[in-house]
Amino acid sequence: MASITINTNPAIPALPRFEDKKKVDVRYMLIPPYASAHIYWNNKINELVYDIEEPLLQDSEKDVLEKLEKAMIELININVAIENTLEATTSYIDKTARLLIDELNIPVSHETYSRIFYYLFRDFIGMNEVDPLLRDYFIEDIECNGVDTPVFIVHRVYRNLKTNLVYHDIDQLASFVEKMAQRAGRYISYASPLLDGALPDGSRVNATYTKDVTSRGPTFTLRKFTKIPWTPIQLISMNTVSPEMLAYFWILIQYKCSILIAGGTASGKTTLLNALAFFIPPEARVVSIEDTREINLPRENWLPAVARTSIGIGKVGEVDLFAILKNSFRQTPDYLIVGEVRGKEAFVLFQGMASGHASISTMHADSVDTLIKRLQTPPIELSPTLINTLDCVAIATHAIVNQKETRRLREVVEIVNVNRDGTALVNTPLMWDAAKDVFYFKKQSKVFEKISLRHGIPMEKLQNEFATRTKVLYAMYQQKIFEMEEVQKVINDYFKNPIDVLAKFNIEG
Repeated sequence: MASITINTNPAIPALPRFEDKKKVDVRYMLIPPYASAHIYWNNKINELVYDIEEPLLQDSEKDVLEKLEKAMIELININVAIENTLEATTSYIDKTARLLIDELNIPVSHETYSRIFYYLFRDFIGMNEVDPLLRDYFIEDIECNGVDTPVFIVHRVYRNLKTNLVYHDIDQLASFVEKMAQRAGRYISYASPLLDGALPDGSRVNATYTKDVTSRGPTFTLRKFTKIPWTPIQLISMNTVSPEMLAYFWILIQYKCSILIAGGTASGKTTLLNALAFFIPPEARVVSIEDTREINLPRENWLPAVARTSIGIGKVGEVDLFAILKNSFRQTPDYLIVGEVRGKEAFVLFQGMASGHASISTMHADSVDTLIKRLQTPPIELSPTLINTLDCVAIATHAIVNQKETRRLREVVEIVNVNRDGTALVNTPLMWDAAKDVFYFKKQSKVFEKISLRHGIPMEKLQNEFATRTKVLYAMYQQKIFEMEEVQKVINDYFKNPIDVLAKFNIEG
């Protein structure tokens, strides 16, 4: 039999958008030539659905697959199967399966073996039934609410969809949650039934293990990881931000101001944080700290740190954000990025801001008032003096625009002064108008005034620089400069030789 290859990097198709959901009927490959996605309007339930299409096996072929999987579990070295290159691993599974077919004397045609091999690949190398969903470029989230209920996904183009994947066996689902914990290097059991971690590809996994915790049995939510971060120019093209907003952040980051990105769950906080990191000067040293790895910076002088949870019960081996953050200041960062502020680590972060370290972080809060209240109440309990070291807050939000779900940067709010009673004096230089779906900005910026005083730069010069950088970003958008390397090169070149960049885009400085 000829050797079998599996393509795990198919071309990403351009999916059509439909005004009328009932007209959606698209199909694209996930794992050519075996697995594909079919998204269509289901007339029976009046809903847009997502079907995973995989090779159909006859009963006799299912029996062969079952025999092979049982035999392979005894024989296989799982470390070889996971830690080597995909080609080597696929070849290892292929050779082991053929060896067993000979030893067990199972008559199998090439066509049958090809279909069976897909399932061996999926279950031993991949992530079982969920594997096609994890390999779908367009899927952002995968949500399983327990047994006998469909798995749901969040699709970049068609948003919330019900899939045809349903777990009926509680033991099978528990076994899959154990496999995710294993791949994430975490521990889950009846005594410790909650899992929060990251898979080797960076996808974030949150899961529960027992019926005591979630009544429908084990559950999981997978947040897909974007290997290549969205660039600032892509965010302009999606109308998530305006060129003026990005030019404003570019200046703030250059002059080492502190920025906090706030918003609800999945409002695009980390996406914006990754995009803003493009504006960090090329020679600067960056240290990032997270619970689970989501930050992805296109730069060399970057030290990424991830918190480590304890193994088993108790606090054995735990390294929390607080400990990493305290240690990070000894690593002399020019810029400090904290994935998400939740507790006592906020105190260290704001102490760092007070001593002049430029910081960018995210926090769950839907307004500046809520954010300031969270910072002042337990478990964080910061004094108004420390909160005043924060320069500005960017509020990211979910939005429905033209009946489509999207994300917008709702407003950029500068913290002028936080009083002892918790009230704050603020200035809002940039905001989004939900009714018209347009962005507005006003010239008066209190942070620009701070920069002017700290660095002795005339306000007029800062305003001119803001206008020039806005033009550069808009020109990149017009010329469709979206790729990560290209965008980073233009920004880095502007730091080193702005005159050449302005000449390249025919912009008057």
